[in-house]
Amino acid sequence: MQSKTPYWRLSGFYFFYFATLGGFLPFWSLYLKECSFSAAEIGELTACMVGTKIIAPNLWGWIADQTGKSLRVIRIASFFAMVLFAGFLYKQSFQWFAFVTVSFSFFWNAALPQFEAATLHHLKAEQHRYSHIRLWGSIGFIVTVSGVGYLLDLYSIKLLPYLIVLLLASIWLISLLTPEVSTAKASQAAVRIWQIVKQPEIIAFLLVYMLLQAAHGPYYVFFSIYLKQLGYSSSMIGMLWSLGAGAEIIVFIFMRQLLKFVSLRRILLVSALLSILRWLMIAWYADNLYILLSAQVLHAATFGTAHVAAIHLVQSYFGQHHQGKGQALYSSCSFGLGGMLGGLYSGYAWDIYDGHLVYSFAAILSALAYIIAVIWVGKGKAFCHQ
Repeated sequence: MQSKTPYWRLSGFYFFYFATLGGFLPFWSLYLKECSFSAAEIGELTACMVGTKIIAPNLWGWIADQTGKSLRVIRIASFFAMVLFAGFLYKQSFQWFAFVTVSFSFFWNAALPQFEAATLHHLKAEQHRYSHIRLWGSIGFIVTVSGVGYLLDLYSIKLLPYLIVLLLASIWLISLLTPEVSTAKASQAAVRIWQIVKQPEIIAFLLVYMLLQAAHGPYYVFFSIYLKQLGYSSSMIGMLWSLGAGAEIIVFIFMRQLLKFVSLRRILLVSALLSILRWLMIAWYADNLYILLSAQVLHAATFGTAHVAAIHLVQSYFGQHHQGKGQALYSSCSFGLGGMLGGLYSGYAWDIYDGHLVYSFAAILSALAYIIAVIWVGKGKAFCHQ
């Protein structure tokens, strides 16, 4: 890494951001269940959280591209996310939780897409090094998911929101240490963003990632509850989540070499195929620890390689002038719309059917994503606008 690239500060942000996610993602649904919310209410609260990604990243992305100050946006968003999350400590009614969820996540969802854009701007011609920086996020996830699971077993699930506030504070603090990078303003672009977005390949790309993320809905919302029902402890649940993140690390380490020999299209297609397999394994064989371990290793593909491919495709599709908005649009359609739909269908279906059928439906969504990707994505028809 060239000395002018702030490798450790960029890596540090990913570490603390995903460390926070590691404290939140595996255990928040268990906390909501402890607060006596039903499966449908848990699904609705999750949908509220990810649903703000439909609007918030695009708004913050527009501001970042207009001003050329991504890090300033990130610092403001991280600070208010920390302050607003503390509202969960006030009271535990559904209406209050919904209000705090929307308020907090409006700022929380702003940070990562803009930091992805800022990282790529810092790397300039060395964008193949992105995965070596991003892997520190997976390391942070593993550290906290293991530690938080142990603490919750030792003490109580009620400790969770206090821990997350501290983790959110760490994101804000590391953002203050990360240097701003000068970026091209959107007003300098020769091509408007909608001229890019209206291309069939871009639409298909966004639809594929929306479906892949919707397929992750029952995993992000109910995986921990599902495993609790099967008799796994909080510590074991944390270890299983950590295994998925650990598999990501291996992918990020070797992604630079992989990209030299394998096209982004092929990486996406293989990732979608393995997604189908993973959700079927969890649907029907989660009570078998060895098969469950194998399914968690596949997180390297269902999220790891799929996400890295997406970041590079967005970089190619949107160019430097629209990078902030491009990353935000990808986040909105996949983690936002896809995550919201995933939270809703899994929440409403969980009590009516069971985990077997819900995860089987996730496999169907991944199969649909694969078909669309085969037909439209990565064939080189979309062009890069600088």
